[in-house]
This record gives sequence, structure tokens and C-alpha cells, in this order.
Amino acid sequence: MKWGTVGRRTELAAVLVAGAMACAGEAPTPTGLVARLRAGHPRLWMTEERLAELRQQAQADPTLAAWVTQVLASARSLQGARPPDYHLSSSRGILLEISRRHHNSIATLALAWRWTRDRSFAEAARRWVLNACAYPDWHPDHFLDTAEMTCAVGLGYDWLYESLDAATRRRIEESLIRHGLEPGRLAYAGQARLGWWTRVNHNWNLVCNGGLLVGALAIGDAHPEWLDTIVGNAVTSMPRALASYAPDGGWGEGPSYWDYATTYAAYGLDALRTALGTDFGLADAPGLSKAAVVPLEWAGPTGLYFNFADASEKAVRRPTGCVMWLARTFHDAAAAADEHALIAAGGRPGPWHVVWYVPRPPARAAERPLDVHVRGEVPVIILTSRRGDSNAIWVAVKAGHNRVNHGHLDLGSFVLDALGHRWVRDLGKDSYSLPGYFGRQRWQYLRTSTESHALPLIGGRGQSPKGTSWVERCTGGPTGAVAIVDLSRAYDPPVRRFQRAVGLTRGRGAVVVRDDIALDSAQDVRWGWVTDAAVAPAGAGRLRLRHGDASLEVRAVSPETAEWRVVSVERSPPEAANRGLRRVELVSPSATSHQIEVQFVPLASDGAAGHAAPMPPSAAHP
Repeated sequence: MKWGTVGRRTELAAVLVAGAMACAGEAPTPTGLVARLRAGHPRLWMTEERLAELRQQAQADPTLAAWVTQVLASARSLQGARPPDYHLSSSRGILLEISRRHHNSIATLALAWRWTRDRSFAEAARRWVLNACAYPDWHPDHFLDTAEMTCAVGLGYDWLYESLDAATRRRIEESLIRHGLEPGRLAYAGQARLGWWTRVNHNWNLVCNGGLLVGALAIGDAHPEWLDTIVGNAVTSMPRALASYAPDGGWGEGPSYWDYATTYAAYGLDALRTALGTDFGLADAPGLSKAAVVPLEWAGPTGLYFNFADASEKAVRRPTGCVMWLARTFHDAAAAADEHALIAAGGRPGPWHVVWYVPRPPARAAERPLDVHVRGEVPVIILTSRRGDSNAIWVAVKAGHNRVNHGHLDLGSFVLDALGHRWVRDLGKDSYSLPGYFGRQRWQYLRTSTESHALPLIGGRGQSPKGTSWVERCTGGPTGAVAIVDLSRAYDPPVRRFQRAVGLTRGRGAVVVRDDIALDSAQDVRWGWVTDAAVAPAGAGRLRLRHGDASLEVRAVSPETAEWRVVSVERSPPEAANRGLRRVELVSPSATSHQIEVQFVPLASDGAAGHAAPMPPSAAHP
């Protein structure tokens, strides 16, 4: 069912009224959602019509047939698995890992049941669903646990409905209400300690709302009173987080939380569309249609992401079903082609790749630009020498502000790939179990600090937790590109002027970083970055970095008398050990003005260097 703009807004307004009344503690007023609800089951995502379409498509599409075969193999491996007992993790005291195991197992087994009609798959999935229903709670104190389990059990109820007897259905409905929807109602009404997620703009919002939507829509015919309560509040809340994709599809919490948030946005919005015939215009949120820019652009030629914020240091581009949803929903051929290529190269498809399957585009996608500026709360600039070359030079730099959820003190930081290796690293997250990691002690840990990033320490100080920055300019052409970030307000106290220019020359070129810093009082600057490469001196102002047979030369163009030093970043427990990693530093002596320019030049196997022209002074002073 399609809705025009006016129709969507009218319906959305009615739902918002119901949601507002529910938040105020009043009984929800029916707004016609029950009459709109798709009759029967399954109604979520893979309806019978969608399943029939996929079955027919698989007969003519060997890729889809192969993906289904792989999902069925995963389902067979789960048939004998024993669902886990209720227990909170010893490190963080949460249920999240168990919720995720339930979701993956139920989705895989239930899809196998629906595709094959083999009741052994339905019975195995039923065991996982009833195992969750037998838990004393779904740990609402950490509401992500509750939301993910509500999504898992709601999926199981809907997709297994035909195979369940009446008593089992009632048991699942009661558990969904008691463990999922009722805690959700309290959160929306402001009566639950963790209801704060309804008002935030990050991953918690989309995960919690998305999971609750699935539970309410699954049992909406048997318990229609929950439709208006949950749907009304969710569509009121979700625009806060969906706005974070604007304008170019990026995500301020980094690539790992982009995946998490976008996956649950897909669950929630597509569940609304299939169950009610409309997503109330939520998919029209500016930037959401461009969100595949993150997996397409934020992973370098090494396959490693620009893992800023609390992303893993080894965050590698892997298949994710939400990319297929983006490709299907927004007709994004580049996203579809990239996901197909990733799986063809050895990635493993999951059940959501089947549900949201899009064929590989028949024509070659348009060549992506060499330089990309993803605007948003945390702007990211990507510069590269060549597309489709694992040995290409690739550099990514960020701006924005340090108050973003999961953020580090890393404005202006960059990572660098060349010759198939990452030479300038971001260490990513540390353990979430560290004392005060999400509180007052957060900035005392190395991995969240400025020192662990490709940034200078000014007078021994790093950036301010309240620091801000902005992109001054991005320009590019056939021979190279440059991005300029203003970091004058990033440090505490703010400096008089701090402009960072990151340039890249094409071909066998290089990356050049120039910092122009003006201070109110004389202070030294320790300019550096972290690497796991072997480091050796290579002459005055030069270093040779090595990964196996690959070499990269680092040249200090200014100050002319600069000397390099290597500083250990190893730490004692409970922090990450950081073994094999080191910070390479260039010390600029105490002064009120510092001009630091460093070149990163890949070397050919014969030792020949690429071209790296010094950064013109005007580059940092537009």
C-alpha cells in the first residue's frame, strides 16, 4: 500500500496524539491501527507474498539460491544447540549477548522453517523462543537487552505462528507483554529509570524503539491495545535519532554503531511497512537514503574501517543485512553491488540478506569519486589515490565535536592505508567494563584520549571533552586533494589558531599533513600518531616504517631541526595492553607559533618513493 505525503502526515499526526496520551499516563485511544494491521501471520518483513517472490527468484538467480543454501546450513548447525540459561555477563552485568544469540538463532531457524516447511526447524526455533519466555525478565535495567529480546521473540511468534498451538501462542504473547512491552510503556511514560533512551539521538533510540515495534506489531491482532501505545510513542521518538543521518548518511558514533543503529532502524521501519502498509514517512528522514556511504566509503583498501569512537581497532567491513535493506528501499545499486562483491569474496550471508535480497546490479555501478566529504554531526573526509586497488593510498580524517555518544578526544585525527597495510592507526575502544568508562574516568584511559590518536599534545595537554571543530574546505582534482579542519576550539583552553590541512597526491603519491598552530603563550607541541609498523631512522628528519616487505617513509618537512622519538603505548591491566603498538612523536620546542609538516610516502619494492610536494602555505590559510 502506498501513501502520499498528505496521507502519511495525517496518519502520523493521529499516531503522535495517541503516543502523547500514552506518555501522559492516559489509556491509549484507538487511531485505526488495528483496522490497518495486516491480517494473519506472518506480517513482518517476509510476508507470504515476499516468500513466494523469493522462491521464484531463487529458481533463476544462482546467487540467491546459494545464499539460501548457506542460511539453511547455518540453521542445521543450530538444530541441536541448547539455548542458554539466564545469566548476566560477568564483566558488565547485562543480558545483551544472550539476547543476540536468541535473535540470530530464531531468525535463522524460522527462515529455514518457512523456506523448507521442515518442522524440525520450527521445533528448534520454538525451543529458543520458549527458552526466552521462561526467563524471569529481559533485563530492562539495560534496555538494549530487553529490546533485542523483544525483537527476537516477536519475530519467532510471527514467523512460527502457524506451527504453534493456541496455548504456546498465549504463553509467548504474555511474555512479550510482561518482559518487553510493559517495560517499554513505563519507559515511554517516564516511569522507568532507563527511559532516557526515548529522548536521545544515538543507537539506543533506534534499537529500543525498533525492537519494541516488532513485539507490538507481532501480537497486534491478539492484543491491539499495545499498537497505539508502542507505535505511537516509537514514531514520535525515532525521528530524533533518524535525524543523525543527515545530510549525507554518516553516523557520529562510528562505523560499529552505524551498523547496530541502522540494523534496528531497518527492523522497525520495514516491520511498520509490512504490517501497517506505511512507515509514517520515517524512511524519508534526510540522509537515511544515503546511509550506505558508511560501509562503502569508511572502509579503506585494507578492509579496515576508519574506526573512530568506540569502534574496534580491527573493525573490518563484513556483510550486514541492513545494507541490503538500504539497497532495496532506496534503489541503491552501489550498495547492492558492494554487498554482493563482499559475499562473493568469502563473506557469509545471513537470513536478512535473503529477506531483503536485491540482485547484483546487471550494469557496472558508476565510478565513485576519489574524494568524499560526509557531512553531519561528525564530518568525515575520505581521500584516495585510486579506486579498486588494495595498494592504493587512502586517508580519512574527522571533525565535529567531542560530546558525541561513544566519542573520543580525537577531532582532526586521521588514519592512513597504503600498500595494503594500515600505517596510522586508531586504537578504537577499550573494555566497557573499565571503571567509569562511560563516566567521569573516561578520559583518563589511553584509548579514549588524544594521545592515542594522530594528533598533537599542546603543552602536554590533549583535547577538551567539550571541544568542537569544523571543516573549512575540501578541494580535489586529477593530481590530488586537500581537506582543511579548524581545531582552534578543540583544546582546553582554546588556542589562538589551529588549522590542520591533510593533502593527498594521486598515483604513487603520498599523504601530507600540515598543522599551523598559534598560541597565546609559549608551549611545546608533541606531534604524533600510533602504529604497529616497525620503525627505524632513515636519515635527518626521516623514518622508515615497515610491514613485512612493504615500506613507507615519513619525512619531517618542518620544523627543519625536528627529531623523531618512539614512545611506548603499552598499558597495564585493566586497560588494553596495546602490545606491539607505539606512538611515533615529533617534538616542536616551546614557542608561540608552530608550523609542522609531515609527509607519508609509500616506497616501491625497488625503494623508489612516490611524489609528495610540500603543502603550499595557502592550503592551511584559505
